[in-house]
Amino acid sequence: MQTRKIITYFLAWRVLLFIFLLLAIETFPLQLNFLGGGLENYLKNPLLWAWINFDGEHYLDIAYSGYKSLTYFYFPVFPYLTKLVSNFTNNDFAGTAWTGLLVSNIAFVTGLLGLTSLIKLDFKEKLVRPTLLLLLFFPTSFYFGSFYSESLFFALVIWSFYFARKKKWLLAGLFGAFSTATRVVGIALFPALIVEAILQWKEKKGNLKLAMISAFSVMLGIIYYSSILDAKTGDPLEFFHSVEIFGSQRAAGFILLPQVFYRYLFKILPNINYEYFPAVFTTFLELLTASTFLLLVIVSFFKLRLSYALYSAIVYLIPTFSGSFSSFPRYVLVIFPVFILSAIYFTKLSRGIQVLISLLLLTTLGIATALFVRGYWVS
Repeated sequence: MQTRKIITYFLAWRVLLFIFLLLAIETFPLQLNFLGGGLENYLKNPLLWAWINFDGEHYLDIAYSGYKSLTYFYFPVFPYLTKLVSNFTNNDFAGTAWTGLLVSNIAFVTGLLGLTSLIKLDFKEKLVRPTLLLLLFFPTSFYFGSFYSESLFFALVIWSFYFARKKKWLLAGLFGAFSTATRVVGIALFPALIVEAILQWKEKKGNLKLAMISAFSVMLGIIYYSSILDAKTGDPLEFFHSVEIFGSQRAAGFILLPQVFYRYLFKILPNINYEYFPAVFTTFLELLTASTFLLLVIVSFFKLRLSYALYSAIVYLIPTFSGSFSSFPRYVLVIFPVFILSAIYFTKLSRGIQVLISLLLLTTLGIATALFVRGYWVS
């Protein structure tokens, strides 16, 4: 697939998100908490500030004025990169906001280009289009265009895998190290690249020693961030120990996956206020996403490269250890092998079923985007 077509897909998706935003302004009442930039800024320019709600506020504050107490949960590469770029553009508050969105969107396009190249290493080019469309249509894909670290992490992981597959291990390790300083789930690359190195060694390809060194270097990113936390707070795992502040559903200890499903089925679902649509929508989206991706992650061990499957499983499991599927529909965005696997099965369906699934995904994307940009919690 040509770069021009990928950029066209991205631009069409971006326009669609703005349409959803405009419709949301006319449809959903505004929730006043957790608005990007505060209420005054939001009301003046929702086309900008609506994409910085919730966690986006924290990333923007870190990029603009640095870390403060209780913000160490957010890893540094995305806000620091935003700060760096804003020094060459406009480093006031609004300028930093625009810069962060620019960084996020450019990173997403870069990730899409890398994903296309990665797919073509194992599959025919015809699988690229359905994979990209399923990713773009996914209900929480709007986070890729928001002031969040998802798009940057997505791009770093994709290109780390691509360089590993092409046996350019120094670059694979470098991109991997940046990924672990971007999101904690970047540590999934460490065992995944070790497996990839062994697979290539068994195929009598590449330098096993160099590959292993590069795989281990992935951990340098999170080690670096932990050393900073140790110096500033006295706790190198502050990002982990502060998880409880982000909701009563989350725990700082480890909760097993069956316990999380049990909690949803027997404690959360029976006690939802079914008259409050945003809570109902979000809860069922969390449970459906967790169930669907669990099945696909399991299947990936039989259908995809082992390094991809292992990465998928670890990225899936890490958020569940907090005892909740809260934010899970956003966290799974970076499990790119599942989207490849989904596309494989999607292409085997009849045209009518494909259209039906696409419309269902787009409708859910529209609702989720509308809720998010109007200040309702989605993921």
